[in-house]
Amino acid sequence: MSTPVRTRFAPSPTGYLHIGGARTALFAWAYARHHGGKFVLRIEDTDVERSTPEAVHVIIEGMKWLGLEHDEGPFYQMQRMERYKEVLGEMLAAGTAYHCYTQPDELEVIREAQRARGEKPRYDGRWRPEAGKTLPTAPAGVQPVVRFKNPADGVVAWDDLVKGRIEIANAELDDLVIARADGTPTYNFCVVVDDWDMGITQVIRGDDHVNNTPRQINILKALGAPVPQYAHLSMILGDDGLKLSKRRNSVAVTDFDAAGYLPEAFVNYLARLGWSHGDDEIFSREQFVEWFDLDHITPSAAQFNTEKLRWLNAHYIKLTEPAVLAADTAKRLAARGVNLAGGPDLAAVVALYRERVATLVELADSVEPYYLQVQPSAELAAQHLTEAAQAALLVLAGKLATAAWDKAALSAVIKECCMELGLKMPQLAIPLRVKLLGVAQTPAIDAVLEVLGREAVLARLK
Repeated sequence: MSTPVRTRFAPSPTGYLHIGGARTALFAWAYARHHGGKFVLRIEDTDVERSTPEAVHVIIEGMKWLGLEHDEGPFYQMQRMERYKEVLGEMLAAGTAYHCYTQPDELEVIREAQRARGEKPRYDGRWRPEAGKTLPTAPAGVQPVVRFKNPADGVVAWDDLVKGRIEIANAELDDLVIARADGTPTYNFCVVVDDWDMGITQVIRGDDHVNNTPRQINILKALGAPVPQYAHLSMILGDDGLKLSKRRNSVAVTDFDAAGYLPEAFVNYLARLGWSHGDDEIFSREQFVEWFDLDHITPSAAQFNTEKLRWLNAHYIKLTEPAVLAADTAKRLAARGVNLAGGPDLAAVVALYRERVATLVELADSVEPYYLQVQPSAELAAQHLTEAAQAALLVLAGKLATAAWDKAALSAVIKECCMELGLKMPQLAIPLRVKLLGVAQTPAIDAVLEVLGREAVLARLK
């Protein structure tokens, strides 16, 4: 019987949930869901100076927005210190780890000498216990670090589920510090104990962790623990072809929520960053889980394309019920201080625009004038609200005062007015739009009049 799949997402709470982290979480979540396994959330908060509760909150809220619910956790590394110290003690007793009294300034001298000889700078193993080797006397009053006794020869190898076979000579790896002088365990050691204790079967993470993997495999083997499969995802490049950067790009998941992207569209887009299912571009979360595997992840860098995301978001907005869009629009307008009371039915207004916008912010921008006393810009007024246009609008207002208030009747009134005054439709419709909403382009003018309502239309025309 095969081992049940268990994946994990293990962010450090030193900032927001960024695009790369969100994609890692999505792939780990989807892999667990596809195989009927468990998805574990672990918070790697051992960087005490930079980790904050606010960052934890932002990460968890970002995952909620994406719909990536975890089955177990969140587990916090800082709450597992006793367990790490227990394993450290076992390794020291077994001889797979040892105390090292070399001080930072001594290490720098060693490395400088190695550089001068053209060698790779590294710890020289002076405190590493070996058969027949006499160790130096431990200096008084010095707290030692704990180092892992890395195998001296052979290779550490794994079949990466994205990158293929990777082999590293053990001679290339020095003896890693696994606990600092104050007794706190280091990142690579905590990760190993966590993956072991939590029964993680597949470690799906960014390829910035590839260099950690051989060290972690060796520690797992020293503990007699099962070694999970590893899948290292390539980096994501920005629109400019450069690595995503906080300085140049919107990279936080919360930024995309604020910018008006639907989580369904964002998840669909993230799924296609480095993974594919034939030529399929648009698919539901359920379809993605059904299709997802690690065989179709490309090992080359994926490129983020904002225009593609906007196109996908526009598609999802078109499919979303007006009532759902109206609820989101109401929140966005409330945040701007726009009072919807006494205005037209919001869902009806939203329905006019949902096929014309690419983001929920654009939707709120389009809808906002229906709830404000708008004043067209001086430029628009000068261009479209001429004396002749104003006179024509007064004639139209008189007819609208008694017209039946539905699209067909309103369309007939506008056409009748154009015939009477010898105007082409744009000569009346564009000034009407500018007068009512302060813009020259809107959906069909009869539909706009219908949702605004007679009272609001006549008040604005006067």
